[in-house]
Amino acid sequence: MVPKTASAAERTLDRRLVLTAALAGLVTSACGGQRRGRALAVPVSAAPVVAAPPPNPLEKNLLVGFCGAPGSKAMGRMTGDLAAASRDLQQQIRAFPAGRPITPVVELIATTVHRSPGEDGMYRSRCSDETVRDYLDAARALKGLLLLNIQPGRADFLPEVQAYERWLTEPDVGVALDPEWAVEPGVVPGKKFGRTTGAELDGVAQYLGRLAETRRLPAKVMVYHQVAASIVRDEAELRPHPGVSVVKVVDGIGSATDKKATWKTLMKTKPEHARAGFKLFFDEDTRHDAALMKPAEVLALSPVPAYVVYE
Repeated sequence: MVPKTASAAERTLDRRLVLTAALAGLVTSACGGQRRGRALAVPVSAAPVVAAPPPNPLEKNLLVGFCGAPGSKAMGRMTGDLAAASRDLQQQIRAFPAGRPITPVVELIATTVHRSPGEDGMYRSRCSDETVRDYLDAARALKGLLLLNIQPGRADFLPEVQAYERWLTEPDVGVALDPEWAVEPGVVPGKKFGRTTGAELDGVAQYLGRLAETRRLPAKVMVYHQVAASIVRDEAELRPHPGVSVVKVVDGIGSATDKKATWKTLMKTKPEHARAGFKLFFDEDTRHDAALMKPAEVLALSPVPAYVVYE
């Protein structure tokens, strides 16, 4: 018998299917299309260049970020006028309780999944260096961090991360892995959830740790997003590595009750060395007159999130 009420994960996939249907038309504008000019995201009160972040920004600071990609409002608010988006992020940060230092985060969807295979059959495209530079400028104007979000399609995570090595050698650039978009051969992204393994995540962590060591960089932030338990198998195989700070971000969509239930389920498998993170959706979480969770409510979760990201 088919249940009449869809699970939170099923509702999330429904939303992701709608998003993916639009991706084929968004990929060119987001990552490979003709540029209309470069607008540096420098808020009036911020300096355009900042020093390297502390050796490990997650030791004491809370990370709060917006995600997005150029020309793709469906992917988050960090799009279009990056200076305006940065001011919106600063306003959101001011809503958080005082007392804990906050590091702003710009999460750029750098490798974008889509439903057409592309020339190499990997169902994804990569952002240009110019796009990464624009978003890094925005992060530095905020005195924050840039995370390169990877939606790999049929590709593996490690080569997609390595494709951005020139940027990962910067002291304030990390990665955010999105395994719900990591599909197996024969699967078209959006038809069903993708998935990864702890071992694959560990391979990326090893690479980032070696990069940090050989280039004498601050600890690399490595986020992995998870929307349902099936998305990451054998999670314990993700080991701790020097020079890497791992954050597991829970991506469930819905009311506060639904999101807290997803949080409780997914925190059970979080490796002890990984910090917790939480994602909020301005539109999807507030359907049917639901209220977006307030910062104080998010920070009341256990364990306390180290990274809060908004889409």
